[in-house]
Amino acid sequence: MPSDPVIVNVVGRMPYASNATLLVELDTGQQAIYKPADGERPLWDFPYGTLAAREVLTSEVAAGLGLDIVPHTFLLDGPFGLGSVQIFIDEDFDVDPRPLLEGPSERLWPFAVLDIVVNNADRKLGHILVEQSTNALWAIDNGLSFHADDKLRTILWGFAGRPLPDALVASLHALQTALAKDLYDRVVSLLSQEEADALVERTTRLIASGIHPPPPLDRPAVPWPMW
Repeated sequence: MPSDPVIVNVVGRMPYASNATLLVELDTGQQAIYKPADGERPLWDFPYGTLAAREVLTSEVAAGLGLDIVPHTFLLDGPFGLGSVQIFIDEDFDVDPRPLLEGPSERLWPFAVLDIVVNNADRKLGHILVEQSTNALWAIDNGLSFHADDKLRTILWGFAGRPLPDALVASLHALQTALAKDLYDRVVSLLSQEEADALVERTTRLIASGIHPPPPLDRPAVPWPMW
């Protein structure tokens, strides 16, 4: 199996990020986003130093679902310590993604299902990028995820109450298989057994219902700001 790339140059810091977020160059010639764990801003509800692992695990859960919607993300001991490294997406700033929420677009449904199973607490529309060269959609900024308590906050509630498409049900079954094989142990090793158990429970519950869940009534269901 080929090894993950290594960082050969730090280009600079990304603007507007709440945590240390660096644009870097890899030995593959690609650019990537490097988020060192030591550069995280402390949060009251997520253990310090774990957001990088959560970014990586979201990428691995997306792969377990068979969904190519999270850029390849891996852990790397970089120039500022251990952190997540995610292949950079060249965003098309001329495309306004807001019309995708009208209906909403079926293209967003895989993102909504991913967010349910990983319990994403911060799915803003600005965290879904349109790639310039391909028009593909990508989910980034996935660090606030996998909490054992219900934390889902997202702008993707437009599918609530609708039966899940067969393709996404098949994706959920594929995730169950991946969890039974080695993904569960991977979550335990990077986070905790409690959070791994919660991931299994969310996946099982969604398969059993077959219906996209409604937003909660006992807590905020949408992040702020939404963008």
